Formats: sequence, structure tokens, C-alpha cells
Amino acid sequence: IGNRSSKTFKPKKNIPEGSHQYELLKHAEATLGSGNLRQAVMLPEGEDLNEWIAVNTVDFFNQINMLYGTITEFCTETSCSVMSAGPRYEYHWADGTNIKKPIKCSAPKYIDYLMTWVQDQLDDETLFPSKIGVPFPKNFMSVAKTILKRLFRVYAHIYHQHFDSVMQLQEEAHLNTSFKHFIFFVQEFNLIDRRELAPLQDLIEKLGSKDR
Repeated sequence: IGNRSSKTFKPKKNIPEGSHQYELLKHAEATLGSGNLRQAVMLPEGEDLNEWIAVNTVDFFNQINMLYGTITEFCTETSCSVMSAGPRYEYHWADGTNIKKPIKCSAPKYIDYLMTWVQDQLDDETLFPSKIGVPFPKNFMSVAKTILKRLFRVYAHIYHQHFDSVMQLQEEAHLNTSFKHFIFFVQEFNLIDRRELAPLQDLIEKLGSKDR
């Protein structure tokens, strides 16, 4: 199990060292260390909202990548023939370009499509500029919202279908902290429609109530 946690599902997306975004990521990590997640997700004073959302979106992609990487052997065509989050929620994949009409597919296939699609967005310099002074596009916020809405579905699938495996691997604290950070972040900037969060609503309320 030693090297299991270092296995990611897709290659990690790195933010160039020395860049302003790298400094922001370091700031995020430092404030997370304080333990106050509500405060840690707030926009740092004087910073650009798009840039803050971009840096955190990359970070959430890397976290989910790693969390899903630990349980891929349990998420198979057989065990998860549909992409679901409990019996009431099923997701069909479409990206609007290669696959226009939503297709029903297994969870591993769906998550592969999803993570590949997210990776393509993050690697697109016109959407996620990494160079200083290059402006974010006008549609940045709607792209970021779509990315986060889809990443949420991976958390939802892991919680509903694979939580036993997560507990066996003793990864539940890691998963809970990551998800709590994700939820506080999307709540702070109103990035995911409440309806989309329904599969994990009870958990979200529980995580939030501990902080009130």
C-alpha cells in the first residue's frame, strides 16, 4: 500500500514554480494548514477572482485524481456498469464536441472521459492562461463551473459506491478533508447549482454544521 497514494489516475497538472499562480497555490496551502477552511477558501485581498478560481480548480483536479487513483481497481466495468451516485442519480457523458448526445457508460469510462476532458481544459492556455498579464477569457467562469460540477460527480461516485474501499485503505480522513475544502470553495463563490449537489446533500450539511 506504500506507493498506492502516489498513484494518480491521470498525470498531475503542475503550476509553474515561480509564477504568480504558484504563489497563490502556496498561499492556499498555508491557509489550509490553519484548519479554518471557511477562511482558507476566501479570495485573498487584492487578488483576481478568476486566477484564484483557476488555481484552486487545478488543485481540486489533482486531489480528485489522486483520490480516484487509490480506488481504480475497485471501480470496474463489472462493479460499476453505470456512472451513478447511489440508486437515484445516474450520469451520462457528453462533452459537446466529440460526444454531443449524452451516452450511458460505465463509471470507469465516464471518469476517464471526464478527467481527460478536464485535463484538456486546464492545458488550454486560452482558457487557463499561466503567463502573467494574459487575461482570462470572457467565458472562463462558465467553463470553471462546468469543470467543478463534473469533478463533484467523481466525489459523489466515490462516496456512494466505494466508501468501504476508502475506509479499508484508511483514506477516509483524506477524502473528507478534500471534499469539505471543495464544498466550502464552491459555496463561497456559488459555483455549483444546489440541485447538482443533491446526491451528497446530507454529507454537505453535516460537514457545514461542524463549522457553525
